[in-house]
Amino acid sequence: MSKTTKARPKSHILIQEKKVLVLVGPTASGKTLMSEKIADFLPIEIISADSRQIYKHLDIGTAKPPKELLQKIKHHFVDELEPNEGFNAAEFSKRGRKIIEEIFSRKKIPLVLCGTGLYLRALLDGIFEGPSADYEIREKFFKRYQNEGGEKLLNELRAIDADAAKKMLPTNKLRIVRALEVFELTGKPISQLQQEETSAGNFLPIIFGLEWNRKILYDSINKRVEEMLSNDFLDEVEKIQAMGFSSKLNSLQTVGYKEAGAYLRNEISFERMKELVKQNTRRYAKRQLTWFRSDSRIQWIYPRTTEDLSALAKTIVEQFIRH
Repeated sequence: MSKTTKARPKSHILIQEKKVLVLVGPTASGKTLMSEKIADFLPIEIISADSRQIYKHLDIGTAKPPKELLQKIKHHFVDELEPNEGFNAAEFSKRGRKIIEEIFSRKKIPLVLCGTGLYLRALLDGIFEGPSADYEIREKFFKRYQNEGGEKLLNELRAIDADAAKKMLPTNKLRIVRALEVFELTGKPISQLQQEETSAGNFLPIIFGLEWNRKILYDSINKRVEEMLSNDFLDEVEKIQAMGFSSKLNSLQTVGYKEAGAYLRNEISFERMKELVKQNTRRYAKRQLTWFRSDSRIQWIYPRTTEDLSALAKTIVEQFIRH
């Protein structure tokens, strides 16, 4: 009897309990490889909580799972939209919760692979959408911000919504203006509306995080960038542009694609592009870890080599089942 078969008799219990397995980690931390190992023990479908892998054509630069793995394990939110289509955390939350229920109905277990912290928070805890933008009101506050300064507007916000204001700095122009706009539209503080309109998902998330030694992670990032460039990443960017997609699109204003676009426009040298991609990817990984560390629900796993991932995958599954 295989180890896969041994692990699966308890799966129906996990499905009845609506347990969702979540794996978080910075870029290049091995989440994709770990998901393949976990699939040896549990009947999973994968939900990709990544704000860029949902876009078609952005393959090498987003480190999408290989086609063989996509065929082996059902993935959601991968290769679904064109680069010029919009998508946000609120949409991910709404669709993701529906997909989780569908996965349970198929007697399988959802595995959420997360690199975008805001998407995970929206999926697990809900997200505040608020009233639609009123551009006349918004423009009024933008002009006041420019003429009177951020401190003046932040003081006004403190008077009506101290809870929201204490989380902001005078330089947080968009957040201050949005909070004032919402209050003018609804007569309610944005912090109150956020509490009223957000709700947790109807499932139990069991969250694990991959954290590597910083030097090992950065070496892995640098190696990934070298492999990207040797695997025709620039050809991928050129093909996307040839399809008519502007480099100014939000989907292409991301690490890797942004720097490659600058190189293809002859704004920077190849070596400068490569160094910027490495540097900005390392900075992005640092921001990801900062976000994830703020979530006390995460149980951290500390691999030392990629060979550790197989044993750690089994440990994660065992803890998930026992939880």
